[in-house]
Amino acid sequence: MNKSELIKAFAKKENLSTEDATLIVNIFFDSIKEALKEGRRVEIRGFGSFKIKEYDGYIGRNPSTGEQVEVKPKRLPFFRVGKELKEFLNS
Repeated sequence: MNKSELIKAFAKKENLSTEDATLIVNIFFDSIKEALKEGRRVEIRGFGSFKIKEYDGYIGRNPSTGEQVEVKPKRLPFFRVGKELKEFLNS
C-alpha cells in the first residue's frame, strides 16, 4: 500500500472527501517526521515505535576503486514493530 492508496482507503472508510483524507494523512506523517527530527521517539501503541539512531562517521573504501572515502556521521530512522502487530501478523 502506498500513500495515495492509504488516503483513498481512509476516505472511503470514514466517508470523507479525498481532500480531507489527504490533509489528515499528511498531518499525521508530518507530525511523526517533525518529532523524529527533534530527536523524540514516536510510539503508536499496538503498532510500533520510531526512533532515530545516530551513526558516527568513519573512513570507508570505494569497492570499485579501492580508494578511501570519508563517510560522514548520519542519523537514520529505525522502526521497531509492536507486540500486538507482531502477534496479528503471525496468528
